Amino acid sequence: MGQIKISDSNIWAKQVEDDPPLKERILNLAPGNMIDLEVGGVAGRWAKANTGRDGRATPAIKPVGAMKEVWKNFFQTRRGTFVTIRQTQLADSYLAALRGTLSEWDSPEDDEAFRDL
Repeated sequence: MGQIKISDSNIWAKQVEDDPPLKERILNLAPGNMIDLEVGGVAGRWAKANTGRDGRATPAIKPVGAMKEVWKNFFQTRRGTFVTIRQTQLADSYLAALRGTLSEWDSPEDDEAFRDL
């Protein structure tokens, strides 16, 4: 488990301490790709920042969805403090990853046969 200092509206890869693999995952994400993290004890979704105007990759992630409000509150009330950070997997991400594994049962006939179960 790593840690970061709350100091910006984004999390910059260089701020991730004590977790080199997580730092590398953040750096290697394509712009717009998502990562699920637990930051300061709160699990949420983050997206890789868009490429800069000069064409260089932006080595940062920004909060997405409900995590925007959580991070905004952290930034306003806990700026300058260190919090833990670790990669996690939200239920939505887990279920989306499983979606194609049992696709042989995704048919109108199966829906009809098992609709009352």
